[in-house]
Order: sequence, then C-alpha cells, then structure tokens
Amino acid sequence: MINNTEFADRLRRIMDHYQLSGSAFAERIQVQRSSISHLLSGRNKPSLDFVMRVVKEFDEVELYWLLNGKGNFPDKSAEPLVKPLREENKETRASNDPAPIANQKEIERIVVFYHDGSFKAYSP
Repeated sequence: MINNTEFADRLRRIMDHYQLSGSAFAERIQVQRSSISHLLSGRNKPSLDFVMRVVKEFDEVELYWLLNGKGNFPDKSAEPLVKPLREENKETRASNDPAPIANQKEIERIVVFYHDGSFKAYSP
C-alpha cells in the first residue's frame, strides 16, 4: 500500500529536481492542478494513470522508487533531460565587455516536441 505522506514527499522531490511549480508539473503530465494539490496535501492517493504519466514524462523517475521509495532518484541510467551548458571560455571575452546589441535576436516563439509526435508552442 502506498503511504500518502511519503508519496507526496517523493512528488515534491521530483518537482524540486525539475524546478517545477505545482501548476507547471500538472501541465507537463496533463492533469488538473487540483490533482497535484490533493496529492501533496495527502488528501488523495495517486491513481495508476497519474503514476504512469509521471514515469512516462520524466525519464529519470523509476516506477518502483516513485511507488515505494526504493531505488534511485534521479535514475543514473536515464539520459539527463537537460545537458549542462559549457562554461564560456573566459579568455574569448573581456570580463566587462558585454555582447554587442546588434547580435541579440528577439524570440518569436518556442516549440517543444514530445516523443509521441505532439508539440506545444509558447509565445513570449
């Protein structure tokens, strides 16, 4: 049986790891925001559908860890969601010399593509 308090702690840990608010997390796994709130408060137990959405969306989350707390998070065998940025070579730019304004571009939109072929566009 799933312990609601421990499950809520693991859910918070996932949200913190990916730096997501409850709303952003709900949007990522396509559930209502109230579902996240009810789970975090311990009011509701997670459904199988909810658990599978989390595991499917976040490669680093192991099913057994999410349900029972046994295993690893983040999963060391999963590919990282975001690769770390290279440190800029300090010798290539003077320390106080800002990038020229002429090279800056304005973002028109950001498109996120999902493994299932769907996508979501964001406009600033």
